[in-house]
Amino acid sequence: MSSNYTTIKSLSENTGKQVTLAGWLYNSRASGKIQFLIIRDGTGLCQCIVEKGNVPDEIFEQLKHIGQESSLTVTGTIRAEPRSVGGYEMAVTDAKIISVSEGYPITPKSHGIDFLLKNRHLHLRSHLQWCILKIRHTVIDAVRRFFNDNGFTLIDTPIITSIAGEEEQSLFEVDYFGTPLHLTQTGQLHLESAAMSCGKVYCFGPTFRAEKSKTRRHLTEFWMVEPEVAFIELPGLLELAENFVSSIVSRVLSDNRAELEALGANIEALEKITPPFYRLTYTDCVNILTSDKTKDFLVNQLQEFLEEKKQIETRITELESQDTGKLKQWQKDKNAAELIELRSTLAETEIKIENNPRHAQLAAAFKWGKDLGGSDETIISLMHDKPIFVTHYPKQAKAFYMKTDRENEDVVLNFDMLAPAGFGEIIGGSIREDDYDRLVSRINKQGLKPENYEWYLDLRKYGSVPHGGFGLGIERTVAWLTDQKHIRQCIPFPRMMDKVYI
Repeated sequence: MSSNYTTIKSLSENTGKQVTLAGWLYNSRASGKIQFLIIRDGTGLCQCIVEKGNVPDEIFEQLKHIGQESSLTVTGTIRAEPRSVGGYEMAVTDAKIISVSEGYPITPKSHGIDFLLKNRHLHLRSHLQWCILKIRHTVIDAVRRFFNDNGFTLIDTPIITSIAGEEEQSLFEVDYFGTPLHLTQTGQLHLESAAMSCGKVYCFGPTFRAEKSKTRRHLTEFWMVEPEVAFIELPGLLELAENFVSSIVSRVLSDNRAELEALGANIEALEKITPPFYRLTYTDCVNILTSDKTKDFLVNQLQEFLEEKKQIETRITELESQDTGKLKQWQKDKNAAELIELRSTLAETEIKIENNPRHAQLAAAFKWGKDLGGSDETIISLMHDKPIFVTHYPKQAKAFYMKTDRENEDVVLNFDMLAPAGFGEIIGGSIREDDYDRLVSRINKQGLKPENYEWYLDLRKYGSVPHGGFGLGIERTVAWLTDQKHIRQCIPFPRMMDKVYI
């Protein structure tokens, strides 16, 4: 920002001084000879008080009629005011309107998600979306700092690839000058070759999965960071992952507490995210899912959902039965916004009630050998107050590159990290198979073509070593930290199976 302007973020350093802010009108209200303008400038919000007589009459009248998101500059004296947004406010002495905005479609009231997604280019200006973007920025910076400060080398892996790292059915095909290639599902395979050069490496970029899923945990385009380490075994990989995630949470708590509070995130729960995390084997999880404890847990959860539904319906009835003729316009707008939010929450609660018996049935009938599904992960994570490592999955349920446990050939040396409070998987990782013959066998058994993996197999022919790594999804991590119901809120421009708006 120009040196002529002060940022809202730095107002604490300018108490008692006259400064100029440049920004946009976020909201306003008038009371007689006083106007209250909420200005945003990209660094925060500030209430600016305009009193008739303290500014020229012409400016007072202009400010009275400008619409939401009009751009302007305001000049005045800063004073501390704990009751105001941000804790400071400005007594305005001058203002200049840069561009008038009329009929801005996203008003301070609530809107449906489809409307907001269609107007995503404008929705990013809302305060809650701003908070999420700021936290996402901190998460990404914390990711880079952790690996850069711990001796890792950044490797930029290809976005267009010729081989599958995960299920082939989730590949996006692209026509590469007449040759069918694919958008990357993971940078892992290429990253392994770099690990044999630099020892500790990571890649960070967009990832694409053509999964036909509409759940709250899925996007077709998302961002993932993937470290890969030579000369490491599973215990060391788990330690790396828990230190990594703990460092991210610590940074967000330090840098974005105000944004977390604005979003209603569970700060007390986040403060518990310190090593060590819980460690369960896949077999432990099977025993938990099929236990009476889980059955009772889901029964109690259903009762909580039913009580929540009853409370929401009662509040909706109260609002709908009010005599609107006796309400001021701001009260009508507030009630309308609350009704939209309540109906959205009610719909989500009804889905939980509908799904609960099915999840209970799936858990009770879970058989060893299946991969854990989203509902299974949710149940396990709801039972814990810290992230959970789930290790040693069945070989038949996992990718060809995962190393089998030499003490139990039925399982692989892998892990998923489940975020607590029902958020589920945020990390998947493993020790990689470093034996050439075993890797070829796994490739063949999964119906893949060894000739497509010749370069990858070379890594096992020329100085193979124990190595492993993992991938962390940025959007899932941000959703967990900010307590968002859907990860579409946690990326600026979401791409989903059935929706690409802009």
